[in-house]
Amino acid sequence: MFDADLASRGLGIELVEAADGAAVARMRVTGTMLNGHAIAHGGFVFLLADTAFALACNSWGPATVAAGGEIAFIRPVRAGDLLTARATERTRYGRSGIYDVTVTRGDGEVVAEFRGRSRTLAGDRPRPPADGAVPPPAP
Repeated sequence: MFDADLASRGLGIELVEAADGAAVARMRVTGTMLNGHAIAHGGFVFLLADTAFALACNSWGPATVAAGGEIAFIRPVRAGDLLTARATERTRYGRSGIYDVTVTRGDGEVVAEFRGRSRTLAGDRPRPPADGAVPPPAP
């Protein structure tokens, strides 16, 4: 799944590990990610947390998507910070799940907490190819 995630890879997000309902991803904050207050735009922090969440909930195999997510921004993030997002499954029930993601900077300081709700798709759906081309519809 991560190989086909052009948005995350385009921002320099790295997959550190993903297995059994957990995942770790990281990203270096660049100057182009800053808002008018010279701190990281919250959308980039959310995207990193959402990526770790997606990797964790898809680590079981069936295609799974976000049903919702929310984030609490704890501390400001600055250019040059190396952020690490650690996603952990809290529970899965039926086709749904709940995952928590803690985002820290290089020194281990927590900068954000994210909670995501997942939904496993019904049926076997093909994943898009890594080159971003749209696959043909399923028969």
